[in-house]
Amino acid sequence: MLAGAAYFALFGGEYGVFEVRRIREELVQERERVRAAEIEVARLRARVDSLENDSATIERIARERWGLIRPGERLYRFEEGDAGRGATRGDTARSGEAHR
Repeated sequence: MLAGAAYFALFGGEYGVFEVRRIREELVQERERVRAAEIEVARLRARVDSLENDSATIERIARERWGLIRPGERLYRFEEGDAGRGATRGDTARSGEAHR
């Protein structure tokens, strides 16, 4: 009878040894997920701060995303094409290089 009670105390019921171990592992995983979320929130807050307060960041995004330029500047766009188009045997095609 005592052995049965000890067995039930350790392995039976809602809070058996295996269940407690599983819950502890889940707790560790959830803490890792919370930490990753906190890091992401901090990164996003820093980005928001940059967008609200740093004119250089806004200018960089405007130039990269929409191709905006300042008066007097020229915008050059290079399109990626087929590497072999227009190249003869033995030629190497590089981005931005003119072909003959």
